[in-house]
Amino acid sequence: MSAPTAEAPASYGVTELPVLPKLGGLFTKGVAGSAGKRPQGEVRLPEVSYRVARVDTTGEAAHLAAYQELLGEPSSDVLPAGFLHVLAFPLATAVMVRGDFPLPLLGMVHLRNVARVLRPVRLGETVEVRAWAQDARAHRRGVQVDLVAEVLVDGVLAYQGVSTYLAKGFTAPDGAAPADESPREEWTAPLPTARWKLGSGTGRAYGAVSGDQNPIHTSSLGAKAFGFPRAIAHGMYTAARALAEVGPARRGETYEWTVEFFRPVLLPSTVDVAIRNAADVVPAGPADGFVYDGWRSGKGTRHFRGTIRPL
Repeated sequence: MSAPTAEAPASYGVTELPVLPKLGGLFTKGVAGSAGKRPQGEVRLPEVSYRVARVDTTGEAAHLAAYQELLGEPSSDVLPAGFLHVLAFPLATAVMVRGDFPLPLLGMVHLRNVARVLRPVRLGETVEVRAWAQDARAHRRGVQVDLVAEVLVDGVLAYQGVSTYLAKGFTAPDGAAPADESPREEWTAPLPTARWKLGSGTGRAYGAVSGDQNPIHTSSLGAKAFGFPRAIAHGMYTAARALAEVGPARRGETYEWTVEFFRPVLLPSTVDVAIRNAADVVPAGPADGFVYDGWRSGKGTRHFRGTIRPL
């Protein structure tokens, strides 16, 4: 698998921002703008990349410590992929709340994430952050789109995260039918290696360190407005906690981290997790790395699955 390039599509213009925006203001803008973004015509993404040329991570020390404590990452000056996702997320959100971004921020479903750490990023380094949206394409329930976020050190790509979201009811740019989606494979819960007891405040706790205060995660009333019986955990919280359980020693300094989400985790909840050697799960697949699954304890309802493998 080739390394990703640190470039948006060639046709995209670049919008320079002096600092990373604050998520609070972006969510307010996103909430206000979501009501006016209804399925009508084909989706056309803005051809723009956002860039903040200099972000001094020295000021992230307390933020990093709070993240490490919540997720179970060991204390270190190396920023884990989950924290790099949090660092770059406001810039990706700024793209999504643009007036010409055709999809509503509220109600979009996070389907999957693929992230690569190509070089360790350490606390105190000055980094460049970029973000853009690309590849709007058909899904059987609407349109899926990739939000790409990158972190560079001295002009060299250190981290790239691709978050795929679904906007229900919208139409792909070319009007194409969705690609054939293979049916979910039959799955039997393996023996768990961990059991997570997630309290009702889990969404608020992760929201405090990630900045993602989407009401479906922080409020029962907010969650009910979108059809959930109560608040749901952030998908990236569950994925980042699995990443932390694998740990720096086993994942290595450079690694790929993926996650696919199936069903939301209602809060409070107990989630069983299995982290297994990839070679034991997929004998014909890569010999290194890990596969992880999470499901509702005692029920076998699968919430997520992912992989972590050294690069």
